[in-house]
Amino acid sequence: MHHRKANAAGVAIVTAALVLGGGFGHSRLASSSPTSPAPQDAGGTNWPGFRGRNASGLAEGFPTPVEWNVETARNIAWKTPIPGLGHSSPVVWGDLVCVTTATTEGNQTLRVGMYGDIAPVDDDSIHSWQVICLDKRSGAVRWQQEAYRGAPAIKRHPKATHANSTLATDGEHMIAFFGSEGLYCYDMEGDLLWKKDLGLLDSGFFQVPAAQWGFASSPIIHDGMVIVQADVLNDSFIAAFDVDDGTEIWRTERDDVPTWSTPAIHESPERTQLIVNGYRHVGGYDVGSGAELWRMTGGGDIPVPTPVVSGDLIFVTNAHGSMSPIFAIRASASGDISLQSGETSNQHIAWSQPREGAYMPTPLVYAGRLYLLRDNGVLAVYDTETGERLYRQRLGPGGSGFSASPVAADGKIYFTSEDGAVYIVGAGAEFELLGDNDMGEVCMATPAISEGVLFYRTRSHLVAISEPSSGR
Repeated sequence: MHHRKANAAGVAIVTAALVLGGGFGHSRLASSSPTSPAPQDAGGTNWPGFRGRNASGLAEGFPTPVEWNVETARNIAWKTPIPGLGHSSPVVWGDLVCVTTATTEGNQTLRVGMYGDIAPVDDDSIHSWQVICLDKRSGAVRWQQEAYRGAPAIKRHPKATHANSTLATDGEHMIAFFGSEGLYCYDMEGDLLWKKDLGLLDSGFFQVPAAQWGFASSPIIHDGMVIVQADVLNDSFIAAFDVDDGTEIWRTERDDVPTWSTPAIHESPERTQLIVNGYRHVGGYDVGSGAELWRMTGGGDIPVPTPVVSGDLIFVTNAHGSMSPIFAIRASASGDISLQSGETSNQHIAWSQPREGAYMPTPLVYAGRLYLLRDNGVLAVYDTETGERLYRQRLGPGGSGFSASPVAADGKIYFTSEDGAVYIVGAGAEFELLGDNDMGEVCMATPAISEGVLFYRTRSHLVAISEPSSGR
């Protein structure tokens, strides 16, 4: 029995592979079996969920590329077509890199860019929700499973898909969350272990309920539990399930409107807490029982970015409606920690910026600096301890939207526009553009990094980017 299950038991109350360039080479990727679990922080090898380990977006220990060309295959290890529509990010464990997708003969249009149309896509055709796992070295499909087939229970936003949520894995289990179409657990060979129907999960705009936008919060795995955040129009909750058999361990109701954020974990000697973004309620919960530890109000009304943990600070941002804050919350917070009118800090909030928050991308903490990108491509960098803004810089010529979140490795930070432009910025207190590459397709998904290789999910492909190893 898992240690966490023992502590929490009984608590009742949350896109055929086209291979280019012959793979990575043995000196680049160490051999490992996908069925042999390895530590999640083993030298930047495994990327187990949305934005890697605990959504940090970091994978150190290997050099990463600055220049590539998808059209000429320069520094492209392989490029594999992925059918359907999906915005889920790749996850990596051992020899596998996996994504989800939703295929249909119906409307597969995708409208990107900056616009304010909230009408959902009208398409009730039969869809197929799938999990696809590729070989990390060659890009060949290792296994592909259909989780669910039918008409979508709810509609999607024209910029969204029916497979937005990123997988989560611990090296033994592969968890797929398709919102109203269910929660699924596979082993690393693709065999279904269990599934759960969590009911109708409608993450539409709470002020216009007919504007159905689809589900996007990704599951996480922690201490033998699958944890999900389901902030929806009716009956919001967070819940934990046994990763081995799907048994519900705890469930906590949340009085909040739809949220598209993924939860994060903060561990300390004193306690382990689950951190969630929200509009009515940003908060922390005891991970073993689901009991609320602290809460705060004062954010934007369509929360998307995931909380980011660094040391004893938790960074939360959201931006829509009248509010657009950044909060640096102390991990020891308890009770109602909301700022009063005119305050920018208190006993539990180290600092805040009331009008400089991000709407879509999750921020990144790297070497003592907070990198925050707005969906219009404006990057702002802050000192994590003081909140001092070090610089602000627009990426690209403007006009493109940014939905993917930044990732970092080897002193480089990778920012990706919806048009497929990747801007590589040097980590530091001053702006330094190291590279600018074009993926040649729409890019909505956050990339993964494993052993210095970048895995980019584009509109129709999964692409592995890697400089050749020395001596190859």
